[in-house]
Amino acid sequence: MNNNSFLLPAKAICIAAFLSLNTVMYAQKTADISAISEKTLSNILEKNRTYYTQGKVADYIPELGKMDAKAIAFSVVGKNGKIFNTGDVHKKFTMQSISKIIALMIAVSEKGEADVFNKMGYFGTDKPFNHFSNLETTGKPLNPMMNAGAILTTSLISGEGEKPFLKILNLVRYITKNNTIDYNTSVYESEKSTGHRNRGMFYLMKNNGLISGNEDQLDNYFKQCSIELTAEDLAKIGYFFANQCVRFDGDSTYKNEELARLIQSQMLIAGMYEFSGEYARTVGLPSKSGVGGGIAVSVPGKMGIGVFSPALDQHGNSAAGYHMILDLVKQYNLSLF
Repeated sequence: MNNNSFLLPAKAICIAAFLSLNTVMYAQKTADISAISEKTLSNILEKNRTYYTQGKVADYIPELGKMDAKAIAFSVVGKNGKIFNTGDVHKKFTMQSISKIIALMIAVSEKGEADVFNKMGYFGTDKPFNHFSNLETTGKPLNPMMNAGAILTTSLISGEGEKPFLKILNLVRYITKNNTIDYNTSVYESEKSTGHRNRGMFYLMKNNGLISGNEDQLDNYFKQCSIELTAEDLAKIGYFFANQCVRFDGDSTYKNEELARLIQSQMLIAGMYEFSGEYARTVGLPSKSGVGGGIAVSVPGKMGIGVFSPALDQHGNSAAGYHMILDLVKQYNLSLF
């Protein structure tokens, strides 16, 4: 008889013990998110409300500077699309950079991932959202989450005039199941009249042969950033990408696991501007912020989170919003890591 045969039962016991331990550890990590309630959110919101004093409302776009720094809202769309809200959940604000993930979905759906990312990178960055980064060297944007990449992304959406913008607007309305959503004309005009840096990026990419159209394409970008919605709408967007592009009510018209994975990967590595690396360490979830004070978060396969508080930290992210997300993640062990 082979002497090793006596070792097999012991080896099997060790493997079983290892698998059992991992199962227990996973169970400990995976908290019961069904316990989340509006009271949970309310407690977290009140704990973090005063963080707005550590931030500043964006005023480089004059219309944004009119937002109430004390406004705050917290929303979660959980299992089976159940919605929990607290705070100023009816307060509207503009999407700003959060619109970039919607535009990316449309551009990739139309052109294919290879074509879109042949013109830009998958890279993260340690530079602010409006940095020219390597446009002057390689000629291509680092990723579709920085302004340069986002402007290029929108220019890749097919259609003349404002048709690309209308595609973005209609997709936002579909995902949120909210046909009242529209763009704020005052914010749009304010962005257009002060967007000289973005205009510089547009023309540099046009000079590099990445963009062939005219400033209508840049106007579409300004308009998409000016789309107004609520924290609940952001939570629905987070849920959509967390669940393979299936809407919170179960509508699977756009279901696409690969596309959802692509969008979330970009949210994770670049969605919080130059803070993305540290955010991945502390929160560990695909998220996209906007200088309007919103953050949309995807908890893959589980839920969407939307927060709003317009006072921004030094990175351009909502100060109170970040801390609300962080507390929820810690309480329910939601981090991917």
